[in-house]
Amino acid sequence: MRNSIILVTGGTGSFGHKFIRMTLDKYNPKKVIVFSRDEMKQWEMAKLCQGDDRVRFFIGDVRDRDRLYRALDGVDYVVHAAATKIVPTAEYNPFECIKTNVNGAMNVIDAAIDKGVKGVVALSTDKASSPINLYGATKLTSDKLFVAANAYSGEHGTKFSVVRYGNVMGSRGSVIPFFESIKSKGILPITDERMTRFMITLEQGVELVWQAFEDMVGGEIYVKKIPSMSVVDLATALAPECKLEIVGIRPGEKLHEQMIGEEDAYYTYEYPEHYKILPAINNWSTSPERIKDGVKVAQGFTYRSDNNAEWMTKNELITWVDSNRDHIGKI
Repeated sequence: MRNSIILVTGGTGSFGHKFIRMTLDKYNPKKVIVFSRDEMKQWEMAKLCQGDDRVRFFIGDVRDRDRLYRALDGVDYVVHAAATKIVPTAEYNPFECIKTNVNGAMNVIDAAIDKGVKGVVALSTDKASSPINLYGATKLTSDKLFVAANAYSGEHGTKFSVVRYGNVMGSRGSVIPFFESIKSKGILPITDERMTRFMITLEQGVELVWQAFEDMVGGEIYVKKIPSMSVVDLATALAPECKLEIVGIRPGEKLHEQMIGEEDAYYTYEYPEHYKILPAINNWSTSPERIKDGVKVAQGFTYRSDNNAEWMTKNELITWVDSNRDHIGKI
């Protein structure tokens, strides 16, 4: 990505902030375009990037195909991070969620192919694996669209791949800043004492996107190996003085996060630091250039936060929180 032009949809979110800072430092691209629809977030972000003429801002919505065509003129790489992602919001506003997560994905694909973009990496979610809520269903649909898009790019040669991970540690709206904000009340609400979650940092999320750009042939879904933690351990680590109140699972919520379901195991390969789900279509799952040095996982394999081999300890979480306190929940 050195000396290239990169566009990030939904670029004012938690991921966008971190991706743009890290990518500017590592790759020194010619230009990074922040494409999003919230002018206030862009204005705030522009103040943080003041003096760096490599960062440009473009007001637009992935629902607007014409605006995407204009924004992608001359762009080499796209990171698609725009999404409607709050589970209850999607349940109560299903048509709006579909317009952004499904129709928006189709618009990004069409515009990227027609404008000759070299590569697109789309951000997915654990909720796209065996989805039980509308948000997860729309992201599974989006994943399928980006995988299949490789068969449509033709002579343009645009490559499309997906990275999948769960809630990012400390990001706005996630559980760590939520618990931090209410622990002074002395009670933390726990949906279910059996609940577990994957723990990934923004930095790891950015590095997975970089890896996808470097490795992809087209159609791969990349899943990083990351530790798990029980929600009870997370709560008692953050606020050992608080009482825990069991409030019950919310609509559309799972006990455990799942990145790779049993149905995907037949097409999944393991690598030292990640898994790769290969496309089931067009015999791409047997493609040596996609498999590379991967080892096929066992039949019936699943990658869930409760059957994970790696677990984060309370002390590791506390150390991370202390080191990142100034940034938790800010973006």
